Amino acid sequence: MPENFDQLHNKLPDLKLDSKQAQGFLSFYKTLPNDPRAIRFFNRRDYYTAHGENATFVAKTYYHTTTALRQLSNGPDSLSSVSVSKNMFETIARDLLLERTDHTLELYEGSTSNWKLVKSGTPGNIGSFEDVLFANSEMQDSPAVVALSLYFRENGCTVGLGFVDLTRRVLGMAEFLDDSHFTNAESALVALGCKECILPIECGKSVENRVLHDALTKCGVMLTERKKTEFKTRDLVQDLGRLVKGSLEPVRDLVAGFEFAPGALGALLSYTELLADESNYGNYTLRRYNLDNYMRLDSAAMAALNVLESKTDANKNFSLFGLMNRTCTVGMGKRLLHMWLKQPLVDVIEINSRLDVVQAFVEDALLRQDLQQHLKRISDIERLVHNLLKRRAGLHHIIKLYQSSIRIPYIKSALENYDGQFSSMMRKRYLEPLELWTDDDHLNKFIGLVEVSVDLDQLENREYMISSSYDPRLSKLKEQQELIESQIHDLHRQTADGLDLPIDKALKLDKSTQFGHVFRITKKEEPKIRKKLSTQFIVLETRKDGVKFTNTKLKKLGDQYQRIVEEYKSCQKELVNKVVQTAATFSEVFDSLAELIAELDVLLSFANLASSCPTPYTRPYITSSNEGDIILEGSRHPCVEAQGLVDFMPNDCKLIRGKSWFQIITGPNMGGKSTFIRQVGVNILMAQVGSFVPCDKASISIRDCIFARVGAGDCQLRGVSTFMQEMLETASILKGATDKSLIIIDELGRGTSTYDGFGLAWAICEHIVKLIKAPTLFATHFHELTALALKNLRDDQQKQIVGVVNYHVSANIDASTRKLTMLYKVEPGACDQSFGIHVAEFANFPESVIALAMEKAAELEDFSPSAIYLTDTIKEVGSKRKRVAFEPSEIIQGSARARQLFEAFLALPMGSMDRRKSFEQVRKLTHKLEKDAENCHWLQRFF
Repeated sequence: MPENFDQLHNKLPDLKLDSKQAQGFLSFYKTLPNDPRAIRFFNRRDYYTAHGENATFVAKTYYHTTTALRQLSNGPDSLSSVSVSKNMFETIARDLLLERTDHTLELYEGSTSNWKLVKSGTPGNIGSFEDVLFANSEMQDSPAVVALSLYFRENGCTVGLGFVDLTRRVLGMAEFLDDSHFTNAESALVALGCKECILPIECGKSVENRVLHDALTKCGVMLTERKKTEFKTRDLVQDLGRLVKGSLEPVRDLVAGFEFAPGALGALLSYTELLADESNYGNYTLRRYNLDNYMRLDSAAMAALNVLESKTDANKNFSLFGLMNRTCTVGMGKRLLHMWLKQPLVDVIEINSRLDVVQAFVEDALLRQDLQQHLKRISDIERLVHNLLKRRAGLHHIIKLYQSSIRIPYIKSALENYDGQFSSMMRKRYLEPLELWTDDDHLNKFIGLVEVSVDLDQLENREYMISSSYDPRLSKLKEQQELIESQIHDLHRQTADGLDLPIDKALKLDKSTQFGHVFRITKKEEPKIRKKLSTQFIVLETRKDGVKFTNTKLKKLGDQYQRIVEEYKSCQKELVNKVVQTAATFSEVFDSLAELIAELDVLLSFANLASSCPTPYTRPYITSSNEGDIILEGSRHPCVEAQGLVDFMPNDCKLIRGKSWFQIITGPNMGGKSTFIRQVGVNILMAQVGSFVPCDKASISIRDCIFARVGAGDCQLRGVSTFMQEMLETASILKGATDKSLIIIDELGRGTSTYDGFGLAWAICEHIVKLIKAPTLFATHFHELTALALKNLRDDQQKQIVGVVNYHVSANIDASTRKLTMLYKVEPGACDQSFGIHVAEFANFPESVIALAMEKAAELEDFSPSAIYLTDTIKEVGSKRKRVAFEPSEIIQGSARARQLFEAFLALPMGSMDRRKSFEQVRKLTHKLEKDAENCHWLQRFF
C-alpha cells in the first residue's frame, strides 16, 4: 500500500474524460438498476473505473484510503470515481469471486453514453471471468451453485436440492429429510463446495428459513433469492435432454424419482442460463447425489479440524489440505484433493482400494519417482477441455493437450513395470482404462491429428502454426510467399549492385508495418547516392537511423507479399478453428483420462506424505461402522507435527465399545487436550479419504459424520453471542449425531455461570452416552464431570452409565520452584487441577496479579464444591486414588446451602456483640446446617 497520497496518486491511472464523455457516461450511469451487491467496473482500454458507492468500496477495501477517489464532473451531478490498473482489477476480481461471498462482479465496455454489460460473475458462477481469475494461477477449487426447495412438515423438513458444477459440467439432484438446524443441508453445501445458494424470495419470511440463512452464512455461501415461479419442473426433462450426454430415458427416470429436487434444478437452469449457450449442449452429465455415500462434515467440523486453507495460516502445513497437497499436475490433482477432503468415504471396499494404491506407491519408491517425473509434465487437461468446449481455445491449448498426451504412454509404462502384491488391482483400476482410452481410435488418433496438422518445429520459437503441408491451399500460398520473398531478395542484390553499395552492410532490406518492404541506408552513405535516390527511387523517411526508400518494383512485390501473407493468415485461422473443433470431439477421451490421472496424482501425493515424514505414517485397518473400535496407537497431529521446532508427543486413543466409548479428558491449560481430541478427528478423516495416518498402529470403525464443538467465538454480525454460538453448535450435534458418528467437544459450558455451565455439560454428556451412543472425546475443566465415569460402577442398573472413562493430560510442578512443566502425555484417570495461574505466569503477568490470584483461588477452593469433592472424597488405596462419587444434584444443592451459611455468618454484627453471644449465634448456624445435612451426603463431609 502506498505510504502517502503522492505515492498513491503516482500509482493510480489517470481518469481521462473530457466534459462530453463525462456527461454521456453520467447519463448512462443513472439508468443502471440499483443492486447493492453488484460491484461494477468499466473498461477504459488502458485501465478500469468504478463509480459511486462502488468507488468508495474499492478505495476503502483495496487502497485503504479515500484519497484515491476523484469526482467526475462538478456540481450536484458529480460522481465519486476511482481508477484501477489492469493488475489491480485482476486482484479485485479474484478477491470478490474467489475469497468473498458478499458481492457480484459486472464488467461494462463502451464509450460516452453507449455502454454494454459484457461479463457478469458471482462466487458460484465465475465462468465469464475465468480468463482473468486464472491467467497467472491454478484453479484449486471448483465452485458449485446450489438451489434449495423446502417443504415443511410437522416432524421436520424435506429438502430438495439441485446443483451445477460449471467447471466439471455436472448437474445433480438430491432429496433428504432434515432437522430444524438444517444439519444435512449444511453438510451437503460443504461437501459440494457450494459458493452460492438459490432460494425462493418468500423463504426469508419464516423463522425456519432464517435458521437456514444462518447456516449459509456459517458455510460462507452467498444467498441469491429468485422468484418462486422459477422453481418449476415444466419442460425440465426436455431442457436437460439438450444439456446431458446420451438418451432422454435415463434423464426422465432420474427426474421422476424426486418430488422437490427437480424444481430446484429448474431454478438453477434459469439462473445460470445454460441453455442460452449452445456449447453446453450434450456436454453435461446428470447424477443423483446421495448424502449417505460420504462422511458428513459441517462448517464447524471443517474449521475445528483445519481441513482447508485459511488466509490466517502461517504456512501451508497449518491446514490438512496444505499438508497433503503434494500433487504434481497443474490444477487437476489439487481440485480432486479439495473435493475428497470434503467428501470422505464411508464404503470399506472403496477406502481399502485407495489404501491399496497408496501402499503400492509407498512400497515401491522407483515407481513413485517415475510417476512424479511424468505427472509434472501434465497440464490441466480439465481446464483445457473446458476451454475447447466453450470455444475459447486456440492452437496453444491444443499443443498443451498434445504435450500432455505424449506423456501418458510413459505413465502407462511405469504402471506396467509394477509387479508388487497389488499388481492385479492396479491393472484393473488404471492400466485397462488407459489401454482403452489411448488406442488408435481415441488418444492416438488425436496425437496423429496434431502431428499432421501443426508445425511442431516452430514450437521452439513459441510460434503456434498449422503446418503448410496440412492443406493444399496453405501449401500453395506458402510456395507463392517463398517465391516472392526470393524475388525481393534478388531485387535487393540488383539494387545493391546498381548503387555500388555492399549488400546488407550498407544497403539493408527492412520490413515495417508502416511501409512494408523498404531499402535502408545510413545517413553517412546517403550523399554518395543522392542523385540516384532522387531520380530512380522514392524516399519514404529520413531519420537518425538512416534513409528509407523504395521503387516501383519493390513496392509491387511488397504489396503482393502482403496480400499473400493476409491470405495465409486467414487460411491459418480457418484451419485452426477446424482443428480446434475436431479436437473438441475428443472431450470424452480427455475427461476420462483427466479423471484417472488426477486420482493417480492425489494417491501418489498421499504416498509421498506417508513416506517422507520423519516418523512414517501407517496404513489404517478399516472396519464397518457397526463393528470394531477406534484404536490409534502412537497417534500424532499431522499439521502440528509438521511445524518447525516441534517435538511432538504421540498418544494412544482407544475408543472401545462398552468400555471407553465416551472419554472425559481433563488437565491443565496448554497441556494438549485440544490438540489430542482434534488429532483423533483428523486421523479418522484422513483414513476415510484413503490416506495413511500418523500413527504407529490404527484400527478405525468408519464414522458417518464428525461433529466438533471446539473453541469459542462471537458472531456479532449475526447477533449471536459466544455462549449462544456454543449452544447452537451443540444443538446441531444433539439433533444430527448418530451412534455411527464421532463427537469432539472442547470446553463446553464455559460461556455462562459455573453452575449453569456444569449442569448443561453434565446433561449433554448423559444424553450422548445414553441416547446417541456415539464415540465421544469431551475435554473439560469441569472436574466434577469426572464423576460420570464412576457411574459405570453403580449397582443400580437404571442409574448405571456404561462406557465412560476418565483421561488426563499430565503436567508436573516442581515443589521448590513451583515451575510447571507440560508433559503432553494422555494418561488414564482424572486431573484435579487446571493450573490456570501457572499458565498466567507463563504469559508474564505482573507478580502482584499472580499473588492476588493465588490468594483468591485459595479462598474459593477452601469451600468450593470441587475442593470438597476432590479432597474429602479421595481415599488413598495403595498408590491409587479412589473417589467416592456424589450425585451432581447433591453437590449443587449442598453447595448452595453452604453458601447460605457463609452469607448468614458474614451478616452477623460481630463488632457490636460480645464473645459469648458471637459463639452462640455461630452454634445456631452450624446446628441448622448439620440438621440439613441429614438429607445431603455431600454436606455430611463437613462434620
